[in-house]
Amino acid sequence: MKVECYDETGAEVYDMVVRQILQDLQITRAVKDLRVYVDPREPVFIIVISYEKTAPPVRLLDFAEYEKNREANEVFLKIKDETYLPELLAALWETEGRNKVHQSSRYEVIVDDPRTDIKNMVVHNPEEDLRKKIYDALFRIIPEGLRVVDHYSEGNYIALTASDETIKDEWLQKTQEIIKDMKASENRYKV
Repeated sequence: MKVECYDETGAEVYDMVVRQILQDLQITRAVKDLRVYVDPREPVFIIVISYEKTAPPVRLLDFAEYEKNREANEVFLKIKDETYLPELLAALWETEGRNKVHQSSRYEVIVDDPRTDIKNMVVHNPEEDLRKKIYDALFRIIPEGLRVVDHYSEGNYIALTASDETIKDEWLQKTQEIIKDMKASENRYKV
């Protein structure tokens, strides 16, 4: 992690703030690299984060058996692992409607007249969860009052350029330079 600021004391304070927020949201270990550029004289605040890859999405068939009864026009799900059951029910209620989803026991769910292909449904997406936490952290880190924000996201890099005035092209260029430097640093350490 690196905080770049003309004011060393300000940089130290922001370093501490960033570390505390990452720790509070329990994403410290998921962050590969984080860079902050601050210049209150402009005012501009740039934050770029790269994060670790996550586990693949969990699909319905990863933890449940699927059986379709064509005569009754219903789907019977036998749950093998309850870990993702709350997320499964929430997803089914959203896609099929609460009145069509019946849970007869902890291990059985019946869906009447399914409209979507629930067999391949993604029930839990760790990367999406991590990205939400990262965005939460970034918006907590950005100084209050800097509400004009330019967003950049590519792969496992997320960058926000913030100010209290119109974002200047030179700041966006600085953001891209930081990303380029982070990628170069990452490639240097690959074995």
